[in-house]
Amino acid sequence: MVKQVDVYEEITNKIIAAIEAGADEFKMPWHNGNGASLPVNAVTGKPYRGVNTIALWVDAMEKNFSTGIWATYEQWKSIGAQVQKGARSSVIVFWKFIDDEKPGDDGESGRESTTEDKRMLARAYRVFNADQVDGYTPPTLPQAAPGERNERAESFFASLNAEIRHGGNRAFYSPGKDVIAMPPFEVFRDTTAYYATLSHETTHWSGAKHRLDRDMTGRFGEQAYAMEELVAELGAAFVVSDLGLTSEPRPDHAAYIGNWLQVLKNDKRAIFTASSKAQTAADYLHGLQPKTEMTEDQWREMTHEANRAFQHADPNLDPVRIAQQKKANGSARVAAAKPAGP
Repeated sequence: MVKQVDVYEEITNKIIAAIEAGADEFKMPWHNGNGASLPVNAVTGKPYRGVNTIALWVDAMEKNFSTGIWATYEQWKSIGAQVQKGARSSVIVFWKFIDDEKPGDDGESGRESTTEDKRMLARAYRVFNADQVDGYTPPTLPQAAPGERNERAESFFASLNAEIRHGGNRAFYSPGKDVIAMPPFEVFRDTTAYYATLSHETTHWSGAKHRLDRDMTGRFGEQAYAMEELVAELGAAFVVSDLGLTSEPRPDHAAYIGNWLQVLKNDKRAIFTASSKAQTAADYLHGLQPKTEMTEDQWREMTHEANRAFQHADPNLDPVRIAQQKKANGSARVAAAKPAGP
């Protein structure tokens, strides 16, 4: 008989162990100061989301992986790479809506009620890191210069139109005034610390009643404040990773570790809820950015082709050239489709 896997428990226990291991130095699994990037799928180019991001960061930290590129066994095989013999997989979860009356899956799943006649099926999938395969060379990612403002990050936060006041020696979000307070850029240890802190406070800012209306009291009761801080921690990690930066520890938040562990140990779905709220916050902040002329499908196709370029080291498949050519072709098609003027 195949042993049933409780995907909620397996992922939660792994995250609890990582939090406990880093508690003394407040080194959490989402503090990716070791250079770990946002986890992405090697074949589709899509980033993993929510709790899957956290789970893969945990494994990357534990196994000292040098890359954030992942795929299933069959996906690696489809691009000519081979998972190394004896390599241990990492667990992620795939969500699917199903009819309530349908029978269960194959055992590696869990169910979560959504409506009276619909449920969400959480199925465990197993993936391998690029460090665990032969026949694949990860791309080299650019690194931001230390001590300098990051143009992409500056543009990102400016587009939020949040009221950010610089001064003093504390960073916080004031819900009553709807204002983010930040110490001056120059007093931070480095660029990373500044943008990680700003990402944390803008995640809090996203939860205002007239924005996402994120109220944790109904779900977590007296632990709501601590869990809001966890959401802000995770949301900040998602945002800075999206921006190609790193997330580092904030010692002033170490006091919440005991609360987080207490909640996670008593509720195996708590980290899933917190990760989901954090992902929603990150998506909200991204949604405030100026829209590009390219459609989502065009960007996805471009990312896929750029990924192939890196995989095969083909000089004729330059990612920048691909993006420019696709944008030009798209504009040409639009122009050709327009009727001639009078």
